[in-house]
Amino acid sequence: MLDYQKTFHDFISYILVEKGLSKNTALAYKADVLKFVTFAQGKQIPIEKFQHQDITDFLWEIKAKGLNPRSIYRLVESLRQFYKFLISEDLLKNNPTLYLTPPKIPENLPAMLTFDEVMLLLNSVGAHNEISIRNRAMLELLYATGLRVSELVNLKFSNIDLQDCFLKIVGKGSKERLIPFGEKAKNFVNIYISKRKKALSINDNLFISRLGKKLSRIEFWRQLKNIAKNAGIVKNITPHTLRHSFATHMLVNGADIRFVQEMLGHASIATTQIYTHLDKNKIIQQHKTFHPRY
Repeated sequence: MLDYQKTFHDFISYILVEKGLSKNTALAYKADVLKFVTFAQGKQIPIEKFQHQDITDFLWEIKAKGLNPRSIYRLVESLRQFYKFLISEDLLKNNPTLYLTPPKIPENLPAMLTFDEVMLLLNSVGAHNEISIRNRAMLELLYATGLRVSELVNLKFSNIDLQDCFLKIVGKGSKERLIPFGEKAKNFVNIYISKRKKALSINDNLFISRLGKKLSRIEFWRQLKNIAKNAGIVKNITPHTLRHSFATHMLVNGADIRFVQEMLGHASIATTQIYTHLDKNKIIQQHKTFHPRY
């Protein structure tokens, strides 16, 4: 019988090191597999003896408890990775997850801002104090690069080249990418640095709080909520909204999808392709312009 404690430890290492997934993803996989082990213990069947039907029974039981399709989809993927790991370690010969069919997930198009709304948001940030100047620099850089909020708040001076306007980012799976940004973002970052030069000289983090510590994701999210409210934008805005807006606006204006994929740090182009579905007006206009029977 498997030593579950050792197996889980080795499985997490496999997910992090071999697969290059994030720590949060690895922990989610572990939680999913623990649910499965609890089910197996209730059935008094060792998981290494489970058959395809046993796993199907487990998924039906989970579904009956009201788990949503997206969570079930991840659960199936967690079990696939777990059994793949067991086989790779010669702990198992047959893979009962081989023919599992995950549920279809409804496509949720990401929330985004129009270009005018982005301009309204950016221009509503004043320059009356150091915090406002910092917020404007962060928002300009976020929209200019499509960074994840975690990548933005973790930026260090060594990550940014203000002469050639490039960021060096280590994203999900420890993958490094170079992201260019424009003169407008550069100007606002330079203004921010000049205003906070003394505080920044003792801190390698680029964006810091009033107390000189690294800014948290939650604090930046709160600042963004207030900025959007003061700008009169009623949409539910998060830092990811600007990432989505960046990607959509780039593609709408003719950027190559593989360039946008690289900028966003997507492992698969399929993830980037969702942004090609957002601009319905452009599709309608193309049909109107080019179809001979419009």
